[in-house]
Amino acid sequence: MTSPNSEARPGRRLIPRPAALAVAVLATGGLPLPALPASAAPAVPAPVVTRAAIDPAFVAGRGADVPFLEQEAEHARTNGTVLAPSRDAYTLAAEASGRSAVQLAPTQWVEFTLPAKTNAITVRYSIPDAPNGGGITSPLEVTVNGKDKRTMTLTSEYSWLYNQYPFTNDPNAGLLHPDWWLAECGCVPGEGYEVQAPFRPMHFYDEQRLLLVKTYQPGDVIRLTVPRGAKADLTTIDLLDTEQVGLPHVRLLAANVLLFGADPLGKKDSANAFDKAIAAAKKLKVPVYVPPGVYQVNRHVIVDNVTIEGAGTWYTVIRGKEVALGEPAPDGSVHTGVGFYGKSAAEGGSRNVRLSGFTIRGDVRERIDTDQVNGIGGAMSDSVIEDLYIEHTKVGLWFDGPMNNTVVRNLRVVDQIADGLNFHTGVTNSRVEHTFVRNTGDDGLAMWAEGVTNAGNTFSRNTVQTPTLANGIAIYGGTDLTVSGNLVADPIREGSGIHLGSRFGAEPFAGTVSVADNTTVRASTLDLNWNIGLGAIWFYALDRSIDGADIQVTGDHFLDSTYSAIMLVTEWGVKDAYRIENVHFRDLRVDGAGTNVVSARTAGSATFENVDVRNVGHWGVNNCGAFNWDWENGSEFSLQDLGGNDGVDTNEFHLGTPWLAPYLPNLITCNDRPPLTAPPAPSPWVQP
Repeated sequence: MTSPNSEARPGRRLIPRPAALAVAVLATGGLPLPALPASAAPAVPAPVVTRAAIDPAFVAGRGADVPFLEQEAEHARTNGTVLAPSRDAYTLAAEASGRSAVQLAPTQWVEFTLPAKTNAITVRYSIPDAPNGGGITSPLEVTVNGKDKRTMTLTSEYSWLYNQYPFTNDPNAGLLHPDWWLAECGCVPGEGYEVQAPFRPMHFYDEQRLLLVKTYQPGDVIRLTVPRGAKADLTTIDLLDTEQVGLPHVRLLAANVLLFGADPLGKKDSANAFDKAIAAAKKLKVPVYVPPGVYQVNRHVIVDNVTIEGAGTWYTVIRGKEVALGEPAPDGSVHTGVGFYGKSAAEGGSRNVRLSGFTIRGDVRERIDTDQVNGIGGAMSDSVIEDLYIEHTKVGLWFDGPMNNTVVRNLRVVDQIADGLNFHTGVTNSRVEHTFVRNTGDDGLAMWAEGVTNAGNTFSRNTVQTPTLANGIAIYGGTDLTVSGNLVADPIREGSGIHLGSRFGAEPFAGTVSVADNTTVRASTLDLNWNIGLGAIWFYALDRSIDGADIQVTGDHFLDSTYSAIMLVTEWGVKDAYRIENVHFRDLRVDGAGTNVVSARTAGSATFENVDVRNVGHWGVNNCGAFNWDWENGSEFSLQDLGGNDGVDTNEFHLGTPWLAPYLPNLITCNDRPPLTAPPAPSPWVQP
C-alpha cells in the first residue's frame, strides 16, 4: 500500500489439466518418518496430488490447465523436518506453497510417489545465501526407486532479497531509506537507528527443472537426497511437479537459426544469428525455428511480423547474462539482457508476432525499476505469445502500450524479481489465459492504466501462487475489464489475492469491471506497515474515488482467508474526499475468514446477494466507514442486503444470527484491528 505508513513502490516500471486424481491422505499426517531397513519398509504411500496445496476438487474448473501434477513436500515421506505452517512474512514457511515445506540436512531425504507417467520434474527449493550475499550452489541427488541417480546443482544466486523497496542483495546493509516510516519500531527512525541485519529477508525460493533418463510409471518413487558434504547446511524442499514431456517439435520449412551461425552449446552470443534468421524468415515468409539447444543471447531481440518457434520449453533454452550499459539508455535502463521485444509504441509498435516453444532464462538478481530486462517487452498488437517458460528476468512480460489484440496463453512464468505480467498503459482487447505464475517479487498479473486507460482486457483461467510482495492479480484502473476463473494462492505481504486500486497514477475505473468465478486460497495478508489485515479481495481508493464503474464480483470463492474475505478501504488522508461505490457482490462463498466477511474502511456503499459464509472468526461485518463516528446517522458506508445471504455471525452480542442482516443499513460496528481466529481448512460445501 502507498501511504504515509507504508513501504512505497514509486514508479512501478517495472504460463490440458490431467483428469483429477483421487487425493490420498498419508497415514502419517505428513510427519517425518525414520528410515527403515528394507525388510521393514512400509508399502509405498499413495501420492497426495494438490492444486494450490489443497484438494483439486475445491478448485475444479478454475486456474490454468497445466501439464504437470503438484505434490507438496509436507505431505510426502521424509526423514527431514516438516516446517510448522506459518503466514508470517520473512519466513521460509510463509513463502512456501501451502505455507509449509520440508527441511533437509545433509544425508536426509524426501520422497514422492509418482501419480502418473513421468519423465520430467520441477523442484521448488530454497538454500541459504552466502554470508555477504550473492548466493551459493549446493547439490541435490535425484533417484527413482533407488536407481538412476542424477545430481541437480541448486543455487541461491537468484533468491534472497533484503531491506526496504527496491531491496538489496546485501544481507548486511543498513536501512535503504532511514527517513521512511518503519513498522518494526512504529516510527520514522531518524539518525542513529539501527536495524538487525539481515533486515527483512525475503524471496527465498527458486525452482529447477530436470529431464529424467527415461519415462517412469505411476507408483515409482522419486527420492530427493541432500548428499553428505553439501555446501548448504539446510535445503528446504517446497514441492515437486511431475510431468510427461513429449518429443521435440520440429519445423523443417523455416529459417533455422543454426544456418545463420547460432551456437546451440551456448558458448558464444547468438543474438546476431537470431537477427539474421528473423530477417530471412520475413523475406521468405516462413517462421524462425530454434532447434534443441542452449543459446546465449545477451540483449533484446526485436520482433515484428515474425513467428519464432522452439522445440519446446524443455528442449530450447535461450539464456542471457545481464549486461551493464556504458551509459543509460533513453528509457533509463542501465542494463540489458535476454528478451524478445516489440518495437516501442513511439516507433509504432510491432504486429503479427508469434512466439512459442522455448524457455527464456535471464540473469536478473536485483531490482532496478528503470531497467528493461524483461522476458517479453515493448508493444505488440495482433500477436500471440504461447507455450513459453520464463524465469529469472525482472518481469516475465511487460507490455507498454498503446497496443491492441494480443493473446498470452499457456505460459509458465516463475522466479521473477518484479511482476509476472503487466499490461501497462493503453493495452486494449488483449487477454491472458491458462498461464501459471509462481514466485514473483511483485504482482503476479497486473493491468496498470497509467496515464492512458486500458480497455477490454481479460485475465481468464490463470493460476498465481506465492507472490512474495503485492497481489496475485491487480487491476489499477481501466475500462470494461474481466478477471474470471482464476486461482490465486498464498500472497505474502503488502497485497492479497485480487486487488482493484485507484493508485499509481492510474486512470479511473469505467464501464463494467467483472471479477467472476475466481478462487483465492490462503489470501488476505497482514499489511505490515498499516498493521491491518487486508481482504482476499480488496478495493483501495488512494488517488481518486472508485465510483465510475459498474463493478460486479460474482461467483467467487474465498477459501481460508487469513483475515477478511472482502475489504474496501480509502487512504486515511483522503477518507472524507474519496469513496467506493457501485460494487456488487453476488453468489459468493466464503469458507473461512480469520476476522470478518466484510471490512469497510471507506465511505460509499455495496450490495450483497447470495453471499454464503461459514467459519468466520469474528464479526460478519466490520464497518468503520470513514472513521468519523457519526452515531446518529451511522457509518459513511452502507451495505445493502438483496437477500439470500446465508451463514451466521460469531459476534458475541448476537451469536448465531445472520452474518449481514443485523448491520443494515449502515450500523457502525468498527473494531479497528479485530482479533484473529485461524479458520479451519476448506471442506466440501454441502448446499442446504
